[in-house]
Amino acid sequence: MDDKGNNERRRPKFKKVDKHSGIPAYVQVMNQVKTEVILGRLVPGDQLPPVRELETMFDVNVNTILKALDKLKSEGVLSSEQGVGYFVTSNIAIESSIIDELGEFVRKIKNVGLDLYTTILLIEEVWKNE
Repeated sequence: MDDKGNNERRRPKFKKVDKHSGIPAYVQVMNQVKTEVILGRLVPGDQLPPVRELETMFDVNVNTILKALDKLKSEGVLSSEQGVGYFVTSNIAIESSIIDELGEFVRKIKNVGLDLYTTILLIEEVWKNE
């Protein structure tokens, strides 16, 4: 694990789940954890905050947090030690060039005036056809 100073610099940026999005809360929690791993703010060996703290951060029931963490364990993203906590085990980081390309894509989308919702619909349509 990293020293305390380094761990603070990479503190994950979790936000409350959107209870009106239509996406199950546990899936939103899973996606946020995976995003933090992809962006390198969580790396193998890092310990997640305690379950009760995650419950507050995401503003969901503890059972929702446990369901998300269990699924992330089954996917190999996390491991757990009873009485200790959950740890990142997988490095699903993507190449920085892909992040750069994504940033350029977002700038272009914003320049033509598309909103986030429309952009997501377009991405979903392309995703289905690939």
